Amino acid sequence: MPGQSKKSTKKFEKNHLKDVLGKRKEVKIIKQRHQVKAKKKARNAKDNAVESDMNIKAQEEQPKFKDQNKLNGMTEDQFFQEGFQLPELKKSKKASKVTKPPSSSIGKRKRATDASDSQNSLSSTEGDNQTFSDQDAASGEDGVENHQEDLNALATKDPDFYKYLQENDAELLDFGGGDLAEVDQLSEDEKPKKKQKKSKNPPRDSSEDDVPGKATEDSAGQTEVTAEMVTQWKTAMVEQRSLRAMRRVVLAFRTAAYVNANEEKEFKYSISSPDVYHQLLVAALDHVPTVLNHHVPIKEFTMGKVRVATESKKYRTLTPLLKSHSSAIIHLLENLSDAPTLNKTLNALIPLLPYLLPFKKILKSLVTCVVGVWSDTSTADTTRITAFLVIRRLAVVSDTSIRTALLKTAHQGLVKGSRTTNPYTLPAINLMKNSAAELWGIDPDVGYTTGFVYIRQLAVHLRSSITQPTKDSYKQIYNWQYIHSLDFWSRVISSHCSPGSNPSLKAASDSPLHPLLYPLVQITLGALRLIPTPTYYPLRFQLTRSLLRISRATTTYIPLAPSLLEVFQATEMTKPPKPSTLKSLDFTTALRVPKAYLGTRAYQDGLGEQLVELMAEFFGIWAKHIAFPELMLPPVVHLKRWLKTVSSSSKSTMSNGIKTAPGKWKGNKNSRLTSSVNLLVQKLESNARWIEEKRRHVEFGPSNREGVEGFLRDISIEDTPLGAFVEGLRSKSEEREKMLERAREAERRDRAKDREEEDGMEIDGVPGDVLEDDVDQE
Repeated sequence: MPGQSKKSTKKFEKNHLKDVLGKRKEVKIIKQRHQVKAKKKARNAKDNAVESDMNIKAQEEQPKFKDQNKLNGMTEDQFFQEGFQLPELKKSKKASKVTKPPSSSIGKRKRATDASDSQNSLSSTEGDNQTFSDQDAASGEDGVENHQEDLNALATKDPDFYKYLQENDAELLDFGGGDLAEVDQLSEDEKPKKKQKKSKNPPRDSSEDDVPGKATEDSAGQTEVTAEMVTQWKTAMVEQRSLRAMRRVVLAFRTAAYVNANEEKEFKYSISSPDVYHQLLVAALDHVPTVLNHHVPIKEFTMGKVRVATESKKYRTLTPLLKSHSSAIIHLLENLSDAPTLNKTLNALIPLLPYLLPFKKILKSLVTCVVGVWSDTSTADTTRITAFLVIRRLAVVSDTSIRTALLKTAHQGLVKGSRTTNPYTLPAINLMKNSAAELWGIDPDVGYTTGFVYIRQLAVHLRSSITQPTKDSYKQIYNWQYIHSLDFWSRVISSHCSPGSNPSLKAASDSPLHPLLYPLVQITLGALRLIPTPTYYPLRFQLTRSLLRISRATTTYIPLAPSLLEVFQATEMTKPPKPSTLKSLDFTTALRVPKAYLGTRAYQDGLGEQLVELMAEFFGIWAKHIAFPELMLPPVVHLKRWLKTVSSSSKSTMSNGIKTAPGKWKGNKNSRLTSSVNLLVQKLESNARWIEEKRRHVEFGPSNREGVEGFLRDISIEDTPLGAFVEGLRSKSEEREKMLERAREAERRDRAKDREEEDGMEIDGVPGDVLEDDVDQE
């Protein structure tokens, strides 16, 4: 039948489709690698072409040799295979003193070409339109290695001439910034070691030659880092911007980062002194970015964009160093617990981010690690703010692909960190939500794409809970992670769709994130009424505050009064409460009410305070609107009817045509609750009369949108009768929160004091037992 898949197609999808898709992905990755290799090959071919042209020109200009015929009779392959030695020039004085190895002449010519290329290769390219993959910058250092072998041979054959060069032309010996000659030895796990030819007189490592005193080596052949060495390296980096000193600091810093690791890795240095460890960390974190910026400067543009010369030879040579240093910092972050050290390490990452943009795999590990610090509610607030600054800086300087992956990782960290919510973790979760909301405004287009995906996931969970109800289906909606997610997206929309906080927006609809408003409001209203029982009234109030935030920021009308008026009709608000000695319920950290609170005076008073506050906040948003009298009329009628019901006396009365029994109380016997609701009704009526007085003098009709929106524009909400009442409620709520915070702080101190006393008693008890044993033995 049309529209149905064949049986063979279904069988293929069930048994083979997953494998076929996996093989296609593998083929795609292999093709990408071949493309990268082809680009490298093309670039090397271009460099070799320039080199051959220069060699041909040099051969045309130089005088003829006596045995030129012998050279002319050989092909290039024969020349390289037989290792033919070039004859010497007649007029060469200094060069005649040096006898070059058979293969060194070729390396010298290549060195000359590389030196000319390295001076003119600082081209700026921006690392955009890439994904987290293996496409890393390559570093061609064969010419540097060959030239270093030539210099080592020169030092062996003619030490006088080598000494002369050291005194008069040291830059020649430090070709290509000779500090980079051993950069490929920085990280064994980033690049496999190459087999090197053994020489009878291997070059001596001069890592510690310039350090006062003699460097010590342990049994494993590692060099012990001393305070004098660290001071020398630091001075060289500060005064000379030395790449050699920076390379050694990076090697030693890598040893310090893995000092407590169980991995079996070989390091060049060893550290045993805590003071040296601290000095080395400070030197590496403070001065390595400065030296990098000196040799490979970062160009900054408007809107936070940066550009680094990633195609220059110097940057490609520094690639192993950057990888090693960033990997060591990531490993250090994963094992640090001290807040000041964490702050310093995170701050050191900020200037390194532009250099790491081409290294997608390292960036992925870096983002995961920093987001883990930022989303950990047990971490100090200053450390979490510093981690957020690193995330924000990366989001600003990166391209679309990195920014998308960064937002996804940040959202995962937010959801993971909001799993446990209590009075002690709630401030940290709110800090995380507010800071994460800022990330979605850096690139609104990417923010809309990721926001749409996550809001759609929330809608799918809600729909499955409604259409396929089970005993525990509501639990995937009524949990802290789902509620915090809805609240987070309300903060995102209210932050970036508000004309008041964004002067560039003429209206809320001008923001690219504004299309997310309608589905988010519908999902929140659906979750709010999923289980309309008194047990989950705190959850209803949580979501109501999220919707109030959106309505206030975007001036969008959301019908919240009906969901609040439903609570007034519950038995918890109409019947007399049971006496209890329970303390008042904290609605800010509760989603459901414990059974012990149901029907009690403490719960009824808490519901009354929350309802009055939320109703006042809702109508306070529209306190200046020209249609306020019509907006408040149905809720006021409903509230007056409720007041009449709960204030009924104990005498026999008629209610809906039914005569009640004498001596039976119909109300809730809570004068405090009824008086607060009665005051709310009075303020609503007073504000309605004030609006009616103001709109008597208008000369436009309801069809004039400009006139309606501009009505009382110059008057602040606080100057309205209802606005002043709302401000008073807010100040009372803040005072109540401060009192609760002081009580929590006192409780923390008492717990800490009791814990210290218990520890002291245990410590005092152990020596007593030991002394008794000693006395018995005597």
